[in-house]
Amino acid sequence: MIGEVPGVTEGDIFRDRQALHDAGVHGGVMQGIGGGGNSIVLSGGYVDDVDENELIIYTGQGGRDPNSGRQIADQELKRGNLQLARHYTEGNPIRVTRGHQLRSPYAPESGYRYDGLYRIDHFWHEQGQDGLLVYRYRLIKIRPTEIVQPPTAPTSHQGAAPAGTQNPPRTGVYTVRVIRNSAVANHVKAIYQHRCQISGEILETPAGRYAEGCHIKPVGRPHDGPDTVENLLCLSPNMHVLFDKGSIAVADDFTLIGVPGNLEVHQDHPISLDYLRYHREHIYKLG
Repeated sequence: MIGEVPGVTEGDIFRDRQALHDAGVHGGVMQGIGGGGNSIVLSGGYVDDVDENELIIYTGQGGRDPNSGRQIADQELKRGNLQLARHYTEGNPIRVTRGHQLRSPYAPESGYRYDGLYRIDHFWHEQGQDGLLVYRYRLIKIRPTEIVQPPTAPTSHQGAAPAGTQNPPRTGVYTVRVIRNSAVANHVKAIYQHRCQISGEILETPAGRYAEGCHIKPVGRPHDGPDTVENLLCLSPNMHVLFDKGSIAVADDFTLIGVPGNLEVHQDHPISLDYLRYHREHIYKLG
């Protein structure tokens, strides 16, 4: 699960890693990066970690001697390191927990304290204190006014489109990026294998392909569009901006307006003509 866990509140204390796992806060009882890269635990395992409360520099996994705690091999961009990099690319929030072993004034006196959601602001690799390559992730605290829980409606069978929601959340600075990477947007991007429906462009990053889910009828007020498959396009960042700003539109026959060509439409992607008309009437500007 990406984002908050139902029934768990920031500041909750868990007696041990097993309790964290059982509550669904952090998958696994040994690794600092939880299953799917959806969470991390700060417990003092890496000498390169930095904890400044609302800003964390987190060291990726791998290459550490479990006995001495020192780095003995270069880290690689795989497993949890790659999962965190993908969450950075997709803009997904990360659950952060601090353990009592952490050498930090922000560590709990005992057990493990869930400290809320952070966003990965940047990641890079560099030579660590032990002279070997480590991956580092800068995480910034998401304040309560910024937090948006992406819709995660279950699907009836593998490959089925998520149900989405008619009233997606819309508050805060972080809203746009998180909503665009809901289960619904990820489903649409998967249909096109992250290829832009307007330009045909595919962006390759070290963490994999990157594209953005673009709402045809905007979800923000006063438009109040839904977060559903029928209201989403898979676009490159440039085409997303041009579409949102009214430089490009799509006709009912899927020919492009503002640029030459046709919108690519997959047979498994129903697109609402009503939303396309709304975009042309309210967003697209002639001349």
